[in-house]
Amino acid sequence: MSTAAKEKISYRPFLKWAGGKSKLIPQYEKFFPKEFNNYYEPFLGGGAVFFHLLQTRSPFKAVLTDINADLINTYCCVRDHVEELIKLLEVHQKRHNSEYYYDLRNYHNLKGLEAAARFIYLNRTCFNGLYRVNPKGEFNVPIGKYKNPNICNIDLLYSVSEALQSIEIAERGFEAVLDYAKTSEDFVYFDPPYYPLSDTSNFTGYSRYSFSKDDQIRLRDVFAELANCGVKVMLSNSDCEFIRDIYSEFKIYRILAARAINSNGKKRGKIAEVLVTSY
Repeated sequence: MSTAAKEKISYRPFLKWAGGKSKLIPQYEKFFPKEFNNYYEPFLGGGAVFFHLLQTRSPFKAVLTDINADLINTYCCVRDHVEELIKLLEVHQKRHNSEYYYDLRNYHNLKGLEAAARFIYLNRTCFNGLYRVNPKGEFNVPIGKYKNPNICNIDLLYSVSEALQSIEIAERGFEAVLDYAKTSEDFVYFDPPYYPLSDTSNFTGYSRYSFSKDDQIRLRDVFAELANCGVKVMLSNSDCEFIRDIYSEFKIYRILAARAINSNGKKRGKIAEVLVTSY
């Protein structure tokens, strides 16, 4: 895609994503590499960083991955079958109400396009765009309090589909990035489930697999291995002693983020996070 073509379209996430980075991009911008040829994002989520870089950097190849099979299916359907997907979403838009939400939420056997439409519908109408599943991998977030949720944003879906046309999207664990990021021309951004600051903040159910302390250490080891190869690596996480300790050999920057996920509005506010870079 040419630079001129990118300037005509404003790309942004099509999903609401708890912990998404859209509002933090202005703080992140000065830490992103100025140039790279290949971009890898192993915890895709809402993809805010990818969409920002697509508009602000020279053209690059990208591989977007995640362990969440439903999320990856949805991205692939937006890329490959956006018109059919929009038709299904328009049906959900017309039928939306509380009863419809819970009926569809409790129906777990959809595949392909129907599963992607369900995923987007639930994402646009659930509480705070939260993704949470039970031990069986079944989505269980309650409905949000929205009067007129924008379930089918046609223009946005078409623009995202265009942005994803040449992008590889796959269901993979984060360690798979070691198979393809090898040189200083590569940039890897990790946005894992954050290390909990307390027992009550311990939400790691991003997929049916929890993200444990040992997983955080495995991720640090992957970060270090990539850095040793000269790969440019960036990571977001909680600002706490554990994270600062395991990444102490790298550059660590403090970022202020808004805490959005709390049923008590008075407990939402600014909280410190860290941005770690290998460069």
